[in-house]
Amino acid sequence: MWSRLPGVGEKTARRMVFFILKQDPLWVSEFVSTISQVREETHHCGECGCITDIEPCQICRDMTRNRKIMCIVESDEDCISIEQAGIFNGIYHVLGGQVSPLDDEDIPEESIEKLRQRIRDLKIEEIILATAPRIEGDLTAFAIQDALKGMPVKISRLSYGLPVGGSIGYADRVTLHMAMESRKEMS
Repeated sequence: MWSRLPGVGEKTARRMVFFILKQDPLWVSEFVSTISQVREETHHCGECGCITDIEPCQICRDMTRNRKIMCIVESDEDCISIEQAGIFNGIYHVLGGQVSPLDDEDIPEESIEKLRQRIRDLKIEEIILATAPRIEGDLTAFAIQDALKGMPVKISRLSYGLPVGGSIGYADRVTLHMAMESRKEMS
């Protein structure tokens, strides 16, 4: 079971099991309780789709953010990475998927419709597509660009700094900053 966790191989899983077996039973109970609590109390924000324990999320509640610029990401992990880097002060839209024909994946239609509605309601002026720099990210960016065709909004995409085949979730602050600063308008 432990080796099903991302980045955890057989040896690491074994070390984790032995670590837990050596702990005080009270600590183990608190650990299990915390994991259950996280699973029960977190959900996706009804506005942006990012993971949260309050409704709406902290980002959507923050009225000091620039509400005319929206960063579109594939996952809540990408949103959190950009937020932790401190390089963006607008609002987000988490797609909750990507376009990947080989894996038979697509962006949920309700996410695209919600995106269109938020752009209209909030009078968004610029969209930043922060999709992963790999073929699925390109396909996702083009699908969003196509879905927003005809809407009066500038569309740009992160560019410089992100390695091809990499993941936004693993990029460092400086790389994310350079990518955000050198984004380019999509035509």
